[in-house]
Amino acid sequence: MRFLPSSRFSNNKFHREPNWRSYLRVPSSAVPPALRGWLLDQGSLTERLIDASHNRFRVEILKQRIEKPRLSERLALRLPMAAMGLVREVLLLGDDTPWVYARSILPLKSLTGPLRRLRRLDDRPLGALLFRDPTMLRGPIEIACITPGNSPLPREIRHFQQPLWGRRSVFWLSGKSLLVSEIFLPSFTPYNSPLNLSPQNLPE
Repeated sequence: MRFLPSSRFSNNKFHREPNWRSYLRVPSSAVPPALRGWLLDQGSLTERLIDASHNRFRVEILKQRIEKPRLSERLALRLPMAAMGLVREVLLLGDDTPWVYARSILPLKSLTGPLRRLRRLDDRPLGALLFRDPTMLRGPIEIACITPGNSPLPREIRHFQQPLWGRRSVFWLSGKSLLVSEIFLPSFTPYNSPLNLSPQNLPE
């Protein structure tokens, strides 16, 4: 899979963070054409990966602990600078191959009441839970070009030196917010089968 790096997607304002931007502000020519559908799909990525892997899908937890989110994550969630959250990093694997790296920020203030169950997700996919919740609302999709220079990737995928493309959205469950970022890896073989979006799955 070949990606096209661009200095336009570097972020000088934040130290070692991608420049997350509305997909409307990113030139379509900058995004690998076959990935565009995957980046902009409004449906459940978990379901898409289960289908693409013929049910040979699993989640591998890299990290799940309480810590301070990154600056751009706190801004996206409108959190105070000192706010803490449950930071969850996982690999989504199809056919035992890492396809997607996902990083989720669950503010501690959101993990109350019925959402306390999110403290113990174990190796269950967060996406499946989100899209089963009738109260779920999704914010606009932002996309970014991720490079070793603008994002501290976990060591398990640090060997990927080429630019990667990812997306993120704020979700609300019962009015409580969380942030989910999903980065597609070079080993993501469904890239060779572009996802064709139906009108209802296109961002507004």
